[in-house]
Amino acid sequence: MTDHPRRMQVLQAIVEDYVASREPVGSKALVERHSLGVSSATVRNDMADLEDEGLIAAPHTSSGRIPTDKGYRYFVDRISEVRPLSVAERRAVRTLLDNSDDMDDIMAGTVQVLSQLTRQVAVIQYPQLDSSVIRRVEFVLLSEQRLLAVMILSTGRVDQRVVYLNEPIDQPALDVLAQVFMTYLDNVSPYYLQHALTEIEAVIAPEHQGLAASLGNALQLLAEAGYQDRILLAGTANLARSPQDFSHSIGPILEALEEQVVLLKLLTEMEQDAHGLSVRIGDENFGSLGDTSVVAAGYGPGDAAKIGVVGPTRMDYPSTMSAVRAIARYLSRILPR
Repeated sequence: MTDHPRRMQVLQAIVEDYVASREPVGSKALVERHSLGVSSATVRNDMADLEDEGLIAAPHTSSGRIPTDKGYRYFVDRISEVRPLSVAERRAVRTLLDNSDDMDDIMAGTVQVLSQLTRQVAVIQYPQLDSSVIRRVEFVLLSEQRLLAVMILSTGRVDQRVVYLNEPIDQPALDVLAQVFMTYLDNVSPYYLQHALTEIEAVIAPEHQGLAASLGNALQLLAEAGYQDRILLAGTANLARSPQDFSHSIGPILEALEEQVVLLKLLTEMEQDAHGLSVRIGDENFGSLGDTSVVAAGYGPGDAAKIGVVGPTRMDYPSTMSAVRAIARYLSRILPR
């Protein structure tokens, strides 16, 4: 969609009204509630254009319109600024977090206050507070189609994993690949391994792409084994407040949150935008989380750990983004470095 100012204003109004009311929005209501400065007929034309571009849709039971995932994405990408928390909100954060030096108390207090501020499920990943980096990776051939991947960290920690290959390879060819990996992985934090693996993929010869992908996956699993992969949740009951916001049962969403594996993978891959935030909407998420939106921000050393919320796509994105970013920044100030 071209950035047509009035059409963007109409989309914003539809998003705001639908988030507030959970009711499909019609042109007459938009004209009555918002200072659009045009007639209902003009608004209907704008809504038709927005629908043609897949940004809004008509539920079959109503003549009004609701935002699509694409519409929410378009809206979120054009939020020009993220407002600060109010004085009362900042006071609530300080009250919960300023009076404790215990990491577990800080983590528990943080998800509690974020859940209260957003009325969504709040999630926090424990920070990686050590500064370990990769010192060496080795690939040791065990048989023609089986090898041992070894990762050695600066702390002296050694992790290893057996890798099964789809095709045979000899040790000299494996040593060449190991040299390429070490060129990009030496002195890299395990938290930033995925970025380095992407760079490696770009320089590997085509005939070794499959093998390199298997090796990279093994190293990623080794790196993840070294994380303090603890996640705390608060406010899961908020999902049950509005089950009609989800196209399917909330059961699979609750299971994904409980198991944490999918959520950890998602948080690890989310990259921050110019606001210092990551927003994944609807089918941009994995599996059973494809019916939700996730707003997250990094905090702590290197912004490596994430804090965020999980909720329906019908979410108050500006307020949620504000709360997530503010609390992430506050955490970064009070945590040990």
